[in-house]
Parts: sequence; C-alpha cells; structure tokens
Amino acid sequence: MDHKVFILLALLPALGCGGAKKAGQPASFELNYTAEAAPEWTELFYRKSGWFGADGIFSFSLDGTEQARDDEEREVMLIFSDTFVGEVEDDKPKAGYAMVNNSVAFLHGQEPHPDSIRFFYKQDEQGQPQTFFVPDNANSRNGQYYWLGDGFINRELGNTHYIFAYHIEMTGPGVFDFIEPNVSLLAIPAGSRPPFAGYRQLTTPLHLKSESLGEGNMGAGVLVNTEWAGAPHPDGYVYVYGCVGKDKNLLAARVKPKHFEDFGKWRYWNGQSWDKDKNKLAPVANAVSNELSVTPLPDGRYLLVFQVFGISDKVGMCVGLSPVGPFGPIQEIWRTPEIDEGLLPYNAKAHPCLSKPGELLISYNTITFDFWNDIGKNAHIYRPRFIRLKFR
Repeated sequence: MDHKVFILLALLPALGCGGAKKAGQPASFELNYTAEAAPEWTELFYRKSGWFGADGIFSFSLDGTEQARDDEEREVMLIFSDTFVGEVEDDKPKAGYAMVNNSVAFLHGQEPHPDSIRFFYKQDEQGQPQTFFVPDNANSRNGQYYWLGDGFINRELGNTHYIFAYHIEMTGPGVFDFIEPNVSLLAIPAGSRPPFAGYRQLTTPLHLKSESLGEGNMGAGVLVNTEWAGAPHPDGYVYVYGCVGKDKNLLAARVKPKHFEDFGKWRYWNGQSWDKDKNKLAPVANAVSNELSVTPLPDGRYLLVFQVFGISDKVGMCVGLSPVGPFGPIQEIWRTPEIDEGLLPYNAKAHPCLSKPGELLISYNTITFDFWNDIGKNAHIYRPRFIRLKFR
C-alpha cells in the first residue's frame, strides 16, 4: 500500500505541471496521442494462487536498457510492495492468506502471456511467505519495513541493480496511517535471483523536509538518460525524482552513473541550475504522484506520467522540454473506471521496457478506504491495471 496519501477528489486544487492551459500554449507542449485500455496486461495480474495482489509495480529490463523495443528474448524484472499470497476461491482469499511487504516477478519477452511470467516471494523453512527486503542499516528503527521505489540497472557499476526503499512506520490501524521517515538504497548484485543473497543496504541523505515544500523522499521515479540505456538524446546522467508535500511537488536530482553511490557528487535542481545543496531544491511540477515516470521521447522531449494528485480518477501526463522541464500543462489522458466501483486508483507510471515502439504501457494501482476488511471479501481489488498510450 505504497504512499497512500488521500486527497478528496472534489477538493483538488487547480495546480499542475505547467498550470492551467492558456491560449497560445506552445506547440512544443502538445503531443498527438490516443489512449486505450490494455486488458491483456490487466488480466495477467488477475491470479488465484500464490501471488494474488500487490501494488508498487516498477519494471526493469535486466540488460540495463530502458526504452521500448520489440524483443522476444528481453527479460524484465518487476518489483512490488505490499503483496498478498494465498489461494483464492470464488474471488475470496481462503483462510491462511498472508501479506508480505515486497515481492518480485520475472517476465520473459514482452508479451503478457501467463506462461511467460513467474512470481516470487521469500519463504521460510516451512514454506511460509516472508519479505525479501527488510530494513537493516544505520537508519533502521524497530517495526519498520520497506516499500520499494524506482531504480535501475547500472552498467557502469558492474550491472548492480539499485532500488530505492522507503522506511515505513505504521501510526495507527487505518490503511493511510503511516509515515515515511527515511529512504535507503538497495544494491543487488548483477544476475542475482530470489532470495537475493548478498544485496547491500545503503543509507542516503535523500529524505527531504522543507518548510516551504513539505516532506518526502527521492526515488519516486528514475530516468537513465544514457546511451547504453537506449536514451534517444543522452546526456550521460541518471535523474532521480521525488514527490514532496501536500501540493505533490516534483523535485529532481542527478548524478553520473559511475558516481551513483557517492552522494557528495549528486546535484539538485534549484529552478535554474544544479546545486550541491539539497535544501535549495525547487519544484519542476506539482500535483504528481508518489510513484511516477519520466520517459524520453524520440523527438528530444520528455513525458511525465502520473496519477493526478497521487490518488484520483485521472491518469495525467505533461510534456517537458528537458528532464527538468519546463513542463506543459496536465493532460488528463484516462479516467479510471474503477472509481465507479468504489476503488481508489493511484500511482500511475509508464513502463517503457514493457512497451513497443510508438507507445507506452502505463499502470496504476487500486485500493479502498476499508482495505483490511475489503481484501477479505474480494481478492482482486488490489492489483495493477493497465492502459496503453499511443503517440505519433
């Protein structure tokens, strides 16, 4: 249940990537597109045995490339946060189902065929579900667990797979009763498979707290803008984004891939230039979600995809002229029909490595207010849903 900060839909302020659309809006912020449901992908995560629900889905091509292509041999790793495991009958989980805080899956090729995907969760000696990644570093506190953010496979540091991991503490019994007081970085060795023996946990200075912007963590999205990742107009940097405060401010940092673990070499966008001081961060957009994506387009622009204000019935996008903008106004590309079923959609993002050229596969998650009771009545309310954005 990643980053579920509820915003009453009827009270959404008039904020956004570039504010309201104005007369004479530059054509550079416009994108010709169509959006449609991708039911074959949504159906892939409708499962009745073992893994049957999760959120927090991010995807990574295991060769380190990031962009859309047709490749039957591509292998993609998917990561999830809170995950339900058990057997489902008549759409209800049977007694004995369990929740773990993170899980993974591996997909061979880029087609959503059930024979091509395998789901994994850690198991103890008795075969009972466990969590792969548990806080265990200098910033950990008793009772914390990890929700997973974005990441990438770093070809310049031995193909290490880096994943941001948020420290989560529950503050009450409700589904939204939690805080995120810190963020760590998982460093998984190249080629590592479940249960991921030998991975490292790095502390980071990437928890942000600002009187003017609010509080939050970096790691909501990662853009690998390098030649080896397949970026069409590479500048050689890895861009890391964060979502901070009640206005859902989008912040950006960057670093060369070879220096990714050296936080002294990270630089933070202050609105005009890249600064050593993270306290000078300035928003490049707002009204975004705690999980999102920034994807380079073939023409040199960048597409920011998110759930408007984190939880809403709107999947939004903004076109940017660089990885830090300026970004044009929010274009609402999809109304999530699950809202009419009483579900809360949240944290939309694009998956280039699951996409074909000329399109982007986009996921969003769903949950409910009374989740702890509702999941016992319907095992399928808590899983990724997918749409397809075609552009030209």
